[in-house]
Amino acid sequence: MAIKDENVDFFKLVHAVVALIPKGRVTNYGAIAKYLGAAKSSRMVGWAMNASHKSGEYIPAHRVVNRNGLLTGKAHFENPDKMQILLENEGVKVKDGQIIDFVKHFWDPMVELVI
Repeated sequence: MAIKDENVDFFKLVHAVVALIPKGRVTNYGAIAKYLGAAKSSRMVGWAMNASHKSGEYIPAHRVVNRNGLLTGKAHFENPDKMQILLENEGVKVKDGQIIDFVKHFWDPMVELVI
């Protein structure tokens, strides 16, 4: 898949938001899209997360999950267990590929960040 130039800027915005997620907290693709004023672009946020692994910068992509707390991005890590390991190292419990107490750990950029 070729990435259009206008998507690269969106990806950088996504990466900037993800860099602000505190350790031990998680957010989802839709929350990031909504914060960036592109509420229907959850899938693009997912593409940005996939591209983050090749960005050369540290972007805590393991802190972004789907709307139900599922680790849907785990296949894009060098090891499918890496996402869960990183989250558990930060105190986030995961069972069967899903965040335990998702609401407790959820970080909403619309609430946490000043627009």
